[in-house]
Amino acid sequence: MADFNHLDTIYSAADEANAIECASSTSSIEVLTPDPVIIRGAGSTTLFGLSSKFDEEFPPALNAKLAPEEYKATLQRINGVLRKTLPMNIKWLICGCLCCCCTLGCSLMPALCLNKRTKLSLDKMIDWENNHLYYKLGMRWKLSKRKCPTNSMVEYVLVIEFLPKVPINRPD
Repeated sequence: MADFNHLDTIYSAADEANAIECASSTSSIEVLTPDPVIIRGAGSTTLFGLSSKFDEEFPPALNAKLAPEEYKATLQRINGVLRKTLPMNIKWLICGCLCCCCTLGCSLMPALCLNKRTKLSLDKMIDWENNHLYYKLGMRWKLSKRKCPTNSMVEYVLVIEFLPKVPINRPD
């Protein structure tokens, strides 16, 4: 006959939490990933934190992880988007500043909308690059807003994160 007396035992929530913590600590594997690579804007013009171009110099942290040609091609595409969109954004900003007093600031809205559109275009292009190349290499590029190290302004930078390599559990 089966003994079901152990089913009537009452455990406290602390006992269950300790049991779960012990089980998770023994089965967890610590995965170390390198620090992300940050590429700051190198252009002469910055509009709403978005620089007019990014530096195409290959960072040494990407050696043996990414070909310099692929890195340069991606940055050329990103800089191409910025080269096409930022001059128009600047023209709308100047026009908006000239008419700002008459329109109570509403004339700045086109410049803000165009800047948002530029960021969305960059995000879409970076997402395409990630899906077609960088996820396969264990990397993820993203456009991120960061505080400038020299002042209290905010700038957009490219961040290259390294994805953790998850071990595959194979049955023996």
